[in-house]
Amino acid sequence: MDKEYLAHSAHDGFPAQTYLNHVQNVHDDAVRYAKEAAAFAAKQEDDMALVSAVTNAASLHDLGKLEEENQAALHAGNQPHLPINHTDAGTALLLHENKMYSAVCVMSHHRGLPDFPKECCHGSEAFRDTDIASATDSKLPELKAIHRDLFGEKTADEQPAAGCRSVFMRLALSCLADADHGDTARHYGQEPMDGRQNDLRPADRLQVLNAYVSGLRAEDERSRLRAQMYQCCRDSKVNDHVVACDSPVGSGKTTAVMAYMLSQAKKHHLRRIFVVLPFTSIISQSVETYRRCLVLPGEEPNKIVAEVHHRVDFESESVRHLSTLWKAPVIVTTAVAFFETLASNRPSALRRLHELPGSAIFVDEAHAALPSHLLPVAWKWINCFADEWNCHWVLASGSLNRFWAIQQIAAAGTRRVPDLVDNALRSALAQYEQNRIRYLWNPALMTSEALAQWVNSFPGPRLLIVNTVQSATVIAKTIMQLYGRIRVEHLSTALTARDRARTLARVRQRLRDPSDCDWTLVATSCVEAGVDFSFSVGFRETASLSSLLQASGRVNRNGKTKNALMWSFGLNYADDALLKEHPIIKHAATVLTKEFLEKDRPILPTSVTDSIRLELARYGEHQTNLLKDEDSLSFVKVEDTFRVIDNHSVSALVHAAPDEGIRIHEISREQVQMDTVQIPQYRIKDWNVQPIRDELYRWTLAYDGFLGYMAGVLSIDGGPAGIFLHWQFLV
Repeated sequence: MDKEYLAHSAHDGFPAQTYLNHVQNVHDDAVRYAKEAAAFAAKQEDDMALVSAVTNAASLHDLGKLEEENQAALHAGNQPHLPINHTDAGTALLLHENKMYSAVCVMSHHRGLPDFPKECCHGSEAFRDTDIASATDSKLPELKAIHRDLFGEKTADEQPAAGCRSVFMRLALSCLADADHGDTARHYGQEPMDGRQNDLRPADRLQVLNAYVSGLRAEDERSRLRAQMYQCCRDSKVNDHVVACDSPVGSGKTTAVMAYMLSQAKKHHLRRIFVVLPFTSIISQSVETYRRCLVLPGEEPNKIVAEVHHRVDFESESVRHLSTLWKAPVIVTTAVAFFETLASNRPSALRRLHELPGSAIFVDEAHAALPSHLLPVAWKWINCFADEWNCHWVLASGSLNRFWAIQQIAAAGTRRVPDLVDNALRSALAQYEQNRIRYLWNPALMTSEALAQWVNSFPGPRLLIVNTVQSATVIAKTIMQLYGRIRVEHLSTALTARDRARTLARVRQRLRDPSDCDWTLVATSCVEAGVDFSFSVGFRETASLSSLLQASGRVNRNGKTKNALMWSFGLNYADDALLKEHPIIKHAATVLTKEFLEKDRPILPTSVTDSIRLELARYGEHQTNLLKDEDSLSFVKVEDTFRVIDNHSVSALVHAAPDEGIRIHEISREQVQMDTVQIPQYRIKDWNVQPIRDELYRWTLAYDGFLGYMAGVLSIDGGPAGIFLHWQFLV
């Protein structure tokens, strides 16, 4: 065959890529990914189904690029888009051969998985580009012949999947999308050519972890119990795919659960460990700990323990590759990033999903990280990956939470969840919680000024947590105006990562100084978990009961005094327009107020499960509809509904370099990661946010290291109403 068929044009100094080269690379990588994931399938049917679907899809995913008009455009190299939708041809051919899974993967490898019920309304043209379907069908014999001459016949009979079809489809697309996007990126120099990964080596890492923990031991009773906790988890004979680990603040859960997971990984030949944390703010701290206690001699720490969230900085493309694509042995990420990947229909997010089968996953405070109405479908995914793809889950909590036992959640997958820690040890550890905190409620709704005056009447240092970024900044500013800057600190995502780090360091320093006690930290929920703070008194705007308990873990943390006060309070949004209510938290806050505070019921860890049950009752059919959408393969609906964070935001750079320098790409990746804030996309015009390049913008309003970008927002007529209405702006 004399004619050269292309898959990608030449540009930016990189040569064109032939169709054969690209399809061969994608086929080889995708099939390898599928086989690696399928090795952990509990049922042989799912193993065979995944490999066959991915084989077929990878072979024919770019068939439509062989059309004459598309080839002309590829050879010309001056068109941003191909004139004809190139996914329809491969989709059509596979549908004609009754290879549904494969066809949907081809259709979806750029646009994402569709809603099956909606597609099926198109009858014979379901999953097709209806504008060109007839024209494509007429060309199929010619395209098939060209493809066979170039690539051969490498498709297989499609096997039916035996388990959860929605998860299966996401896994199949994941293999194809990662192979396709990866090969294209490598061809254009955007990903490392060397894709080698470090092995988990669980036995070796467990040995290193044992040595690390031994070096931490002290002689006091609490340290003895921590050591017992570690040994209990490490040597546990519990062998279920889903286990619970309840342990109070300061019990050493971070290392103990890791020891259990390494033991499970050794026993079951698992390939990866995930640590899923509730908040972005505590990732770096956890990553630092795990790099100290898991990295073997000669290894690069950032290639062993990968930090995965949108604000992380990468030292190199190889580190970015290992991190964002879940290819490192240990992945530390947020519940938002993790579960939104499981919910996604988009190829860019799903690229990494095929790395999840055969993993141990530690989910810390899942019930606190996710709104309660999302727990039923999250529980369904946990069960699916446990039962069908050999994932081993640890659901950890500082409370006796059993969200999976609630009827609305259990319906999504009923199973026994054994405890890692026996009752005797848990009771011994809990003794340090007795008389540590006394919970009180102020029923008066307060403006920012009234709240500031009330809070400052208590001896400090004081912790004040509210539900939105805007409320936090308004209250922090009010305290500063009333009592001076020295009397208040502020911590939220209104600040850049660099300024948050500075604030955290300053707060830790102030807490270490016993003479520096008359001040307040105003924060969002980013301080509720994993941050080793110990304040004298705490104040928490009404949210969930779980949040209140979490916040109390930052008060009198070491139990140095008896019955330290932890207050619940409400804000007066009607009389203080600058304060902003969080719409998602409303249900949880109502349950806490009506069912516990007003009835003077005790605030106990054992009450968390009941609180979640009552929250779910207020959500009504929302969680049921989400489960129905998942079961009916309505992928677009599921992703839209399971949106913990509003993704419609942009990164805005503060302290920007001169514009000309920005335009010529002189900004370092570190600066982008450390000196940007997330801005609601719909506010770009209102706030005069200026484009720089790609998806990066420049913040043009006022910014300071105390209030962050809200310093500029609040200067606009006192701050426009309705700024933050999305979960993203909680922390």
